[in-house]
Amino acid sequence: MSDERVTKLQELVYELRVGEIMHEDVISVSPETPMSELREILRINRISGTPVMRDGSLVGMISIEDFIRWLVKSDGDCRVEAKMTRDVRTVFADEPLIQAVNKLERFGFGRLPVLDRKSGKLAGVLTKGDIIEGLLKKLEIDYHEAEMMGARSSHVFEDIIADSSALLFEYQVPGKDFTRAGACASGLKTTLRRLGIHPQTARRAAIACYEAEMNLIVHTDGGRIEARVDGRAIRIQALDEGPGIEDVARAMQPGYSTAPDWVRELGFGAGMGLVNIDKCADRMEIDSTTGKGTRIEVEILLETEP
Repeated sequence: MSDERVTKLQELVYELRVGEIMHEDVISVSPETPMSELREILRINRISGTPVMRDGSLVGMISIEDFIRWLVKSDGDCRVEAKMTRDVRTVFADEPLIQAVNKLERFGFGRLPVLDRKSGKLAGVLTKGDIIEGLLKKLEIDYHEAEMMGARSSHVFEDIIADSSALLFEYQVPGKDFTRAGACASGLKTTLRRLGIHPQTARRAAIACYEAEMNLIVHTDGGRIEARVDGRAIRIQALDEGPGIEDVARAMQPGYSTAPDWVRELGFGAGMGLVNIDKCADRMEIDSTTGKGTRIEVEILLETEP
């Protein structure tokens, strides 16, 4: 049961959006707020950091760590703007939660301001505690219901009279469109669950599809993902006519990435995509030609109830 629950948590990190987990009731301070008043603001509201706002715009972040460093130096009172972090990393409310998790881990932050993509205004704040609490709540709501859906994964094919049968699903992936990140993976997972595919198998397929989808978005001008389901396995292909992979063996090393800096600043291109696909697959093949494109094929065997 514990292994299953961890697997479900992994699925939710890919499936949920930041806006579903963040808290919207944001306590903020102005740049002119004295540092001597910050401790009481943090204590009363039971928070460890807060956005710094001026005229409705985000200009910085101030944390309990910043306050402690100021307190230790004992260099007299000053305004928050003198101690705040000005180079603020943010996420959008419509981003997959996995991107926020990657960004928190990469930069070592305890919290991230969340922006509305259309307006650019502050929509909320996401902390590590919010992520844990949100995931646990989501588990409590739908864990048992989701697991009860696990009918035998091959049942949909048993009523078909034919020597062989398969279902084919195709998804178009536009390049550089981060607003749609994860849409194909979410659609495939929903389809697989409606077909009665075992929950754990559907999770593996969704994560593999998500990582393949992100590779298309980050590294190419677009491509397509095909998922073929029969009574034995799910086969996922990601196809593009992009720049190709120069060194496949190196690309399979954890942390290796050719994503440009601006993409990495957005929290994408962490160099774990192919590694995570391989972890989810029973079989994985990569066929890539520099300057012509790449084909990634993944096979995930179906699980059936005893």
